[in-house]
Amino acid sequence: MLLRMSTMLLRTLREDPADAEVPSHRLLLRAGYIRRAAPGGYTWLPLGKLVLDRISELVRSEMAAIGGQEVHFPALLPAEPYRASGRWTEYGDDIFTFADRKGAGHLLAPTHEEMAALLVKDLFTSYRDFPVTLFQIQTKFRDEARPRAGLLRGREFLMKDAYSFDLDEAGLQAAYERQRAAYRRIFDRLGLDYTVVHAMSGAMGGSASEEFLAVTPVGEDTFVGCTSCDYAANTEAVTTRAPASGGPHAHPPVEVHDTPETPTIAGLVEMANTRRLGGRDDWTAADTLKNIVLTVRRPGVDEAELLVIGVPGDREVDLKRVAAALHPATVTVFDDWAEHPELVRGYLGPQILDKLNLRYLVDPRIAPGTAWLTGANEPGRHATGVANGRDFTPDGTIEAAEVRPGDPCPSCETGALTIRRGIEVGHIFQLGRRFTDAFAVDVLGPEGKPVRPTMGCYGIGVSRAVAAVAEQHHDDRGLVWPAAIAPCDVHLVAAGKGPQLEAALDLGARLSAAGLRVLVDDRSGVSAGVKFTDAELIGVPRAVVVGRRLADGYVELRDRATGERAELPLDGLVEWLVDSVHPAQRV
Repeated sequence: MLLRMSTMLLRTLREDPADAEVPSHRLLLRAGYIRRAAPGGYTWLPLGKLVLDRISELVRSEMAAIGGQEVHFPALLPAEPYRASGRWTEYGDDIFTFADRKGAGHLLAPTHEEMAALLVKDLFTSYRDFPVTLFQIQTKFRDEARPRAGLLRGREFLMKDAYSFDLDEAGLQAAYERQRAAYRRIFDRLGLDYTVVHAMSGAMGGSASEEFLAVTPVGEDTFVGCTSCDYAANTEAVTTRAPASGGPHAHPPVEVHDTPETPTIAGLVEMANTRRLGGRDDWTAADTLKNIVLTVRRPGVDEAELLVIGVPGDREVDLKRVAAALHPATVTVFDDWAEHPELVRGYLGPQILDKLNLRYLVDPRIAPGTAWLTGANEPGRHATGVANGRDFTPDGTIEAAEVRPGDPCPSCETGALTIRRGIEVGHIFQLGRRFTDAFAVDVLGPEGKPVRPTMGCYGIGVSRAVAAVAEQHHDDRGLVWPAAIAPCDVHLVAAGKGPQLEAALDLGARLSAAGLRVLVDDRSGVSAGVKFTDAELIGVPRAVVVGRRLADGYVELRDRATGERAELPLDGLVEWLVDSVHPAQRV
């Protein structure tokens, strides 16, 4: 493959686009890989399409290696299967839905588990047909409220999804492990620094799931790791080690105190110690019980629900963790205090919530038998000695409090949690029988009785992976693509006219004939300095400069990743470059 920049659909930019927020977005636009077509939608230009296709082929090869069979479902889907599975409602506003000219409901595919289950139901009738794994690389759609960060948070994106069908749980576990190992090979080949973490299953459901997160400060996902063991989890999936339960009646009775102008935890703690409330002067924020009112809206239900969540006063409520726990409901912070005078803002305690018929969920640290300094449900008043199990009874627990560095590891006895950010590039699920149940997918078992298959689902964000690699592989001059997915193997720069240009084109033709992907900067009227700048911006692993030493039979080789430069003889260069490129990377 030989590409000539003089005829390519390619424009590089000297300045960062004003609306580009993260490095991958800025550099992919500046280097001419993508162009914005609409909010959350991008046109792939030739260089970008080459990278996207190379990642797709890499992923496809690993899926085929573990026995995956490629299919291709429509992106335009009928509503009925998604209504049957419940996800038409569960997805809420996150999907694009519409009616056709006959009034039939449709959606643009957010994912295809329903279609995969129906396909297996249609074609397979016997246990002899199993196990089977199908996969596809297909465009998906999400009605993202605030598209941002270029390819990282869009409305249209390319996904690889695989769907495994097995007859029992042991088969599902084996399929899951094969996919997990294949994902590791894929992300290793992409050159990504990634972590595998425990995750919430969300709209997919199922018994277990893990995310593959590419580590970067701009990632939207926050995850934890342990300093002593191999525990890692998305913060939404972190569990809290609860203190031992005690006897609630061992605490002194509730005592109400005047605490004017203390709507904040800091102000309350200062006053509590100054006045020795409850006979103590060692109060901390962790001894207080903070109660946060949220508005919960469930898909398909018009009326919103008020929910109160109790957390220790030294913690904030993490709405992403709440939303993950309450999925598919959406949650927002309650702010309609004037319409609910029974809820005293800044002084709300759990003592009256059962009388108000409000659901009350608490952090696991608010264990039975613990007693707290909390609101007395009167303006300017707080209460001490408010005990769980005596003065209030929660409706349950919820992982809602923020996770902080240094929190104890939930998996081992000695470790502490560290926190980093990452981009979700892959997610694997043990779905179980949710979708085969929804469509009564039964096959004849070995004993002549019906058997219902169990499913796994395994997704990779192919277009998102382009951005994730760009986030991890760039410098202040531009992109630095790993060789396995770079748009070209060699970037030839003709640093002059006449002989230099002719030599560059001849070298490019010979390299292309030998199986390499070659980009030749043969533009006229463009200075050598601009060409060098563009070569660094575009980020092909190796650049060959055909310049002033051509008359002596030499060219300059530049390594984009290391910055190393070397003068090499033109004679034998084609063979040397071909030998330096792994056979699997050639055209």
